[in-house]
Amino acid sequence: MIYRDTVRPEWVDYNGHLRDAFYMLIYSLATDAFMDGIGLGDEARRTRHRTLYTLEAHISYLRELKEGAAVRVDARVIAHDAKRIHLYLQMFEGEGVDPVCACEQMLIHIDTSGAPRSAPFDEDIAANIAAQQTIAAADASHAGRVIGLPVNRR
Repeated sequence: MIYRDTVRPEWVDYNGHLRDAFYMLIYSLATDAFMDGIGLGDEARRTRHRTLYTLEAHISYLRELKEGAAVRVDARVIAHDAKRIHLYLQMFEGEGVDPVCACEQMLIHIDTSGAPRSAPFDEDIAANIAAQQTIAAADASHAGRVIGLPVNRR
């Protein structure tokens, strides 16, 4: 677990459940917690002039959440290279074991000392990321999905 929150009244939509945009907000906050865990917390980001940007995110909505629901997010690294992290996050209600939502993100390491540009991870951060790689892509049940409708070839 890297992040916990509660579904707030202002996050609930006209259907009485968590508005889709707020799932991403929760994942964004969980990604901040992931950054803390790999050594890129607020102070490190400022002193190192490094951060992570999200290049792409895919969300699979599996079950609705209602106002007041306790939420927890787990994050695992699927893969990484010198500059990028393929992160898999799952959201759960309370202490439940079945995810209510899943998200995969492609993150890139950014040097912020001038105009933002991609940069290799510092060695200590790279080692921390490698230690977080606890899941294979095949084990991330909602990762790698493609959105699309079948093409009608008449």
